[in-house]
Amino acid sequence: MSMSDPIADMLTRIRNGQQARKVTVSMPAAKMKSSIADVLVSEGYIQSHSTADVDGKPTLTVTLKYFDGKPVIDTLKRVSRPGLRRYVGRDDMPEVLSGLGICVVSTSHGVMTGSSAKAQGYGGEVICTVS
Repeated sequence: MSMSDPIADMLTRIRNGQQARKVTVSMPAAKMKSSIADVLVSEGYIQSHSTADVDGKPTLTVTLKYFDGKPVIDTLKRVSRPGLRRYVGRDDMPEVLSGLGICVVSTSHGVMTGSSAKAQGYGGEVICTVS
């Protein structure tokens, strides 16, 4: 069975792993998922990520981050989905919790945060919001 939204599956695995107080979560690897994980690492929401072959299939392993026993990620929400894509210009970039959270945007120059895309003058597809 094919998965219709692998990015939503990634975000759900991260949410579920943090609720269960897991140290790591694993999922099938893809370039887009790895790019999203890069942004989450650079913004301090997850500790690290790595890709390895498990039983001949590429697997992305994400190491979750906690502070004082609580997950660092409070909310992780998918914005653009296969049934309803959400594209924004540089002037319409969403602000998450008045700047306390981030939105992850896929631009023609790669996956980055909404604030860095706006600073560089890029618009794109809003993948998810994190706070």
